[in-house]
Amino acid sequence: MKKLLSLSALVAGFAAAPVLAQDTLRIDGLEVIGAPVSGKMGFQPAVTRLAQDIHDLDWLILVIITLITVFVTGLIFWVIFRYSKKRNPTASSFTHHTPVEIAWTVGPILILVLIGAYSLPILFRQQEIPQADITIKVTGNQWYWSYEYVDEGFGFDSYMIGAPATLTSEDEAAGAIANRLDDVMVAKLEAAGYSRSEWLLATDTAVVVPLGKTIVMQVTGSDVIHSWAMPAFGVKQDGVPGRLAELWFSADKEGVYFGQCSELCGQAHAYMPITVKVVSEAVYADWLGKAKEEYAGIPQALKVASID
Repeated sequence: MKKLLSLSALVAGFAAAPVLAQDTLRIDGLEVIGAPVSGKMGFQPAVTRLAQDIHDLDWLILVIITLITVFVTGLIFWVIFRYSKKRNPTASSFTHHTPVEIAWTVGPILILVLIGAYSLPILFRQQEIPQADITIKVTGNQWYWSYEYVDEGFGFDSYMIGAPATLTSEDEAAGAIANRLDDVMVAKLEAAGYSRSEWLLATDTAVVVPLGKTIVMQVTGSDVIHSWAMPAFGVKQDGVPGRLAELWFSADKEGVYFGQCSELCGQAHAYMPITVKVVSEAVYADWLGKAKEEYAGIPQALKVASID
């Protein structure tokens, strides 16, 4: 009987673990910065050097494309007007024009050199992984993410709020259906500190990182190819089963940021969002201590004041 009671308590403890983690590890009061906005165009706000580089490169190429388009369109209309049959009844019969041929060869080369000179340093900055302050291993699964804080010895899974794994017996009794927005799902979002507009974006657990620190994400997959993408950070890395790839970022603004699996990975691909919360070092230290305790990781060293 005692064994049966112990087993029941253990099962109940595991069942309650996600709820406890959600309650004790919640960080509220952060502004939602990195999120898609319905009806708007352009990038999400850049909060890393990598993302700002991408924005600047996009602007440079847009300017170049606009100038070329205006020039070519103007040239076409000028030729139509200048060499119409009315103004030029006798057509020219020349076969080549050396200065023009040199110009349309050298001009594109110079443009490509300009784009390359600007974009290659950006590419190298993305691909050259710096020394990490915090290393997090990311594993893509069908259809959720697993995170491991490598240096701290703990990890957790992250599901979209509303995914089958996040539904409780009470939710099902209330008529909730997985991956479908209804009043029960709205209540779950609000209970986790999110709003109705963050449906399909919010997750039951979030990656938490401190402001201004270099974060290295080691990305892989457990079943098929996934892709960990965070637009506001300017990063995207495929997770290939059997391989370990890396990306890095250093966020310079506190807030909540949403991303998404960006590689078609099966039936529930659309229900595989990413949530990252960037917080101050003090808040991160507090969260880290609770997370280690919650996920049975390495306990933080207890600092005791000394007489010295």
